[in-house]
Amino acid sequence: MTPVDTDQPVNVTLRPWAEGDDLRLLQTWGDPSDPQQHQDRTLLRPSHDGGSAAGADGWVRCLVAEDNGVPVAAGVVSTSRVHPKRLWFYAETAAPVRHRGIGTMLLNALRAEADVAVETIGTVELKTRLAVGHEGKVPDGAEATQRFLAGHGFREVQRSRRIVVDSGVLAPPELSEGGMTLEEAATGSVELTQAVSVFYQAVHDWDPAEMTVGRAQQLLLGPQTGASGAVVLRNRPKAEGGTITAFAISYTPERTEDPTDVLIGWDPELAPADAQFAAGALLAMLTAQYPVQVEADDAMTALTPMLDQLLSTGHARVLLDTRIWATDRSEDREPARDAAVEGAAGPGAEPGPDPADLPDPLAGSGADSAADPDETEGEREGAPL
Repeated sequence: MTPVDTDQPVNVTLRPWAEGDDLRLLQTWGDPSDPQQHQDRTLLRPSHDGGSAAGADGWVRCLVAEDNGVPVAAGVVSTSRVHPKRLWFYAETAAPVRHRGIGTMLLNALRAEADVAVETIGTVELKTRLAVGHEGKVPDGAEATQRFLAGHGFREVQRSRRIVVDSGVLAPPELSEGGMTLEEAATGSVELTQAVSVFYQAVHDWDPAEMTVGRAQQLLLGPQTGASGAVVLRNRPKAEGGTITAFAISYTPERTEDPTDVLIGWDPELAPADAQFAAGALLAMLTAQYPVQVEADDAMTALTPMLDQLLSTGHARVLLDTRIWATDRSEDREPARDAAVEGAAGPGAEPGPDPADLPDPLAGSGADSAADPDETEGEREGAPL
């Protein structure tokens, strides 16, 4: 069992999450500083013993820290429906009481809960996410949170960005009869759902996924996700045996002033150059007349080089820059990214003592709803994938 630090903050006690704590904590926390924090606060919820087979909510442990009887901080760990290797972790502490060890107190207590339940939940590894950039600014507490994470055994494993691509900046490919074709697809299409499932699995080697066709439909394509339409790019017409080389799913129910939010994917069996061409061609057609919002992890290697080029030329801009941090004590694989800085639990996690003196998690805002963070972010529901 993970030992709990006996040097606890003075006058601070922990208790389980209770009804009404969201409103009580809002009074001490204030409004979220960025969309990722807004999304991750929804992870705070009553503890539950569901386990991975007991439905969407799974196993959850959520604690509230009170300072002299006043709720000032909260933390949660929970199983992931799609990514079983790690538990999601989030913690937040009110600004006036930071740097007192409350975040460490919460993390140690939650780790102890996971240790006790390890035979049920299958892992004690954690992951979390945080925004390091929002509309060109660094959110409050981002740097301190990264130091806290680095000091408690987390490493940065992924970057996920929400990027707006301007309209008319990419030349759409020429479509010829019998060749590459663009067509609408029903979000309930079995063919599209299979393509989404295979793509999702392929771009999550850094956090292995169990994205079945059923889960893909439920978490990325169903009406409850906000998916409102889809298009697919084929290498030739379907009637002539054409297959899907790339797809785009829209999560904007109707046109507003904001660019449409789309998920772009491709056939992972394509050669790298062909995958880049397919993803680029689809993005060019999507942005021919209107700008779009694209969410992309660095693991989406067929799309990120083009997005980086558009950013460098000023034809795209980053709305939200999110980092995922994780623990990984296994020796058989290394995290996809090394932390360039010290330090996602949530704003208010105190930097803590020197990392060398410390013992040994979701973070990134995919959509404004609490979708599964790990994922391209893909999950458009209340709890992470």
